[in-house]
Amino acid sequence: MSGYPSEMQDSIRQVESTRTRRIKETFPAMSLEERNEILEGFHPDYKDETFHAVQVGVSKGQRMPIEMARVLEGRPHVGPDFDLGEAEIETDVLVIGGGGAGASAALLAQEQGAQVILVTKLRFGDANTMMAQGGIQAADRPEDSPAIHYLDVIGGGHFTNDPDLVEALVIDAPLAIKWLEDLGMMFDKEPDGTMVEAHGGGTSRKRMHSARDYSGAEIMRTLRDEVRNRESDIRVIEFAPAIELVLDEKGQISGAVIVNLETGAKHFIKAKAVVLATGGGGRLHFQGFPTTNHHGATADGVVLAYRVGAPLGFLESMQYHPTGAAFPEQIVGLLVTEKVRGLGAQPVNKLGEQFVYPLEPRDVEAAALIRECSERDMGIVTPTGQPGVWLDSPMIEMIHGPGTIESALPAMVRQFARFNIDITQEPILIYPTLHYQNGGVCLNADSSTEIPGLFIAGEVSGGVHGHNRLMGNSLLEITVFGRRAGLSAAAYVQQVTLGKPTLAHVAAWNRALDEAGVETDVTSPILLPDYTRRV
Repeated sequence: MSGYPSEMQDSIRQVESTRTRRIKETFPAMSLEERNEILEGFHPDYKDETFHAVQVGVSKGQRMPIEMARVLEGRPHVGPDFDLGEAEIETDVLVIGGGGAGASAALLAQEQGAQVILVTKLRFGDANTMMAQGGIQAADRPEDSPAIHYLDVIGGGHFTNDPDLVEALVIDAPLAIKWLEDLGMMFDKEPDGTMVEAHGGGTSRKRMHSARDYSGAEIMRTLRDEVRNRESDIRVIEFAPAIELVLDEKGQISGAVIVNLETGAKHFIKAKAVVLATGGGGRLHFQGFPTTNHHGATADGVVLAYRVGAPLGFLESMQYHPTGAAFPEQIVGLLVTEKVRGLGAQPVNKLGEQFVYPLEPRDVEAAALIRECSERDMGIVTPTGQPGVWLDSPMIEMIHGPGTIESALPAMVRQFARFNIDITQEPILIYPTLHYQNGGVCLNADSSTEIPGLFIAGEVSGGVHGHNRLMGNSLLEITVFGRRAGLSAAAYVQQVTLGKPTLAHVAAWNRALDEAGVETDVTSPILLPDYTRRV
């Protein structure tokens, strides 16, 4: 028996009735003018009333979602008089963040001879990396090249990307794939041993490497195992988020204050360099959207880096993945990987009519889905009021043959089967979901920042993707810039001499809030989202 209620099954029958016709038709991609028009009309990033210009700090006046600005303008957890006299632990490189970027940085720093401590808010591996599904891009075929990959990334980002960062991303991509495979990652392969590669939205070549539909989990397994194998050289401390960076009197990074989530005790870890790899902020739920992000994704790194003076960029741009689950209620917002569309599933409205090319860049695709449900009133509304459109997954087996979905998308099959929905026979109800933070802390191609000793890797950064990220470039970004951050941090610690640690910047921050007249009851970083029901 289907898990869809009867009022939704009427629409499913219309989807089924148009499937044979649709599979023979080619829906055109939008022109540049059409893309711009739909973005300006329907994408959440273009709703001015939901943004705020930050009132303090080095990037004062920068526009960002109200929810992000509220956290950024919060008060610190510790005051300038917090005791830094005796560090709890000392190390060369402190990595803050236990996802793919942090693990990559820790491994490369250790290989260069640095002492490494990795602290993570939750468990090691509780990160958006673990939840990424579709794949990782790299131009490693004869008909492809880093130059073509570069053009795809720049075009997908609306030509706003930092060119140096994009160059680093695409040049290092084939090396990143080889490194992961050498560490033991199990990529999808053809019978002859060559890698399976597929298209993603906005790409001109097949360069998406994958591990079924749990590519991020396989990357995280590989990296986490390797870190654990080096536990004598890399110390991992779980349930210990950083709540403040520490400088010395010369403005150099000299460590961080962490908090034990179990006891609430705060400790100073002294370090010659810090790699900030804390991920994004989807759990702030910008504009009320559901999110694909893990529970700890609350933009901590942006807060920490900004308070010590690191400039921010591109925070006016968030990625709303076009295909988040819209039914059942228990999984609203969870990711339906772009690989489903890459295999041939079409987005269709309540009448079973296709209304958008399936592989438009993500921001365009998301805007088209929002328009279909709002202006055109052609979406389906669930019993709880959630709008959505259909992603016609059964088309995949009409194109590629029986068993394809179970083979290529096993995690998707299991996710929906729990609720009596068979995606080999029934379409998936979808709606855009908050997925990725395009902006963040500004960085250089070697992962350094304007703050001596502070290095950045992964989603906490801004500039790599411009104003829109293409599928497969986030898993690539964490690997490429995680490795670069580890190398750069290890080299930096060889020549730095630290002075006396201080939290003078905390006092300066509080004064700036007072002078700007910012009234806030937020203590940030907030560390975990608050889902308490309030009457």
